[in-house]
Amino acid sequence: MKNQWITSFRGKVFVKMEGRLIEGVINQLLRSNISIWNVKRAGTETITFYLALEDVHNFRRAVRSSECKVTFLRGQGGPFLLKRALKNAGFLLGGFAFLIMIILLSNMVWGIQIKGATPETEYNIRKELTDMGVTTGKLQFSIPDVESIQMELSSRMDNITWVGVELRGTTYHFQVVEKNAPEQVESTGLQHIVANKTAVIVEMFVEEGDPQVKVNDYVKKGQLLVSGVIGTEKKPKGVPAKAKIMGETWYKTAVELPLNTDFAVFSGNEERKHYIEIGSWRIPIWGFGKPDYKEEVTEETKKPVKLLKWQLPIAYIDKSIKEKENIKRAYTKEEAVKEAKKLAKNNLESSLPDEAEIVSEKILQEKVENGKVKVNLHFKVVENIAEGQPIIQGD
Repeated sequence: MKNQWITSFRGKVFVKMEGRLIEGVINQLLRSNISIWNVKRAGTETITFYLALEDVHNFRRAVRSSECKVTFLRGQGGPFLLKRALKNAGFLLGGFAFLIMIILLSNMVWGIQIKGATPETEYNIRKELTDMGVTTGKLQFSIPDVESIQMELSSRMDNITWVGVELRGTTYHFQVVEKNAPEQVESTGLQHIVANKTAVIVEMFVEEGDPQVKVNDYVKKGQLLVSGVIGTEKKPKGVPAKAKIMGETWYKTAVELPLNTDFAVFSGNEERKHYIEIGSWRIPIWGFGKPDYKEEVTEETKKPVKLLKWQLPIAYIDKSIKEKENIKRAYTKEEAVKEAKKLAKNNLESSLPDEAEIVSEKILQEKVENGKVKVNLHFKVVENIAEGQPIIQGD
């Protein structure tokens, strides 16, 4: 007998046969290799049984010459279920569309709440979140995970000490700890100009105030450069001193650079694959085949799918495969010293104000030790050393 599971999938028919020569007909069916099963008597001249849907045509031919009456009572199995489903396709499609809509709405961002921030900081945080793609109405699948959001936001915001990010349901919650700004000293608006660094003055432009130094003077940090008090000793008058004082300052830095370095870089080739994970099964929905990379780095982001407040055993997987190349770099001593100077200069320039200028550099010491070039450098910089200092009430 044929496998009944396969037969049920392909379809089967429940048959009633009536007549005096039923046994002969059954023997004829067996000789024709037509399988029937669950044969039961429903009377002295009546039996019922199941017949495979694919054998119905041969069955009709086999019983055509007999005197038995055949009635097909009902059909069961895959083809009949499909027929009923197509008949009620509108209801099925509507239910399926409703379920998909509920799942999509359950996985959207519907709220962003920020606590612990001043209105100005909250505005700036929301602006940065918009640039990062974290906005209401977006699917959570297209938004970075909370750890990435936390790290990126902390690096972008200079005025916050810590930010906590939590996704609860469809709402992102941000808890912010701002940096404590120094208490502002009560001031009349009047000020002196003092040096914010030790330097030799190379240029002065005093817009308002009484200059206390001149070009080529050596000044120390905190020294008064322009006084905000003018007039005579008997009739002094306070003013908001304004000046641009360019001074020559000095920086020392030490740089180490290995002569031989092995490092990995990305070639720029990348393939993305997307999956739907159901339990332990992964169903690929985009990106097929295996990339032909000698070495690769794989990154995977997993986003669970929710239905209302429940988390389904379904997840969306975004998999990134990047091609990696191993590179060996070797410097001579002269090349390493040159690169070290360049690195030190770039590091210094990144920490200086925009109007500052490096005017000279000098190598104080260079040596090769343990496969590394060690260089000590001295830089001369011309920058504005003027800094306002409020004149306090009673001074």
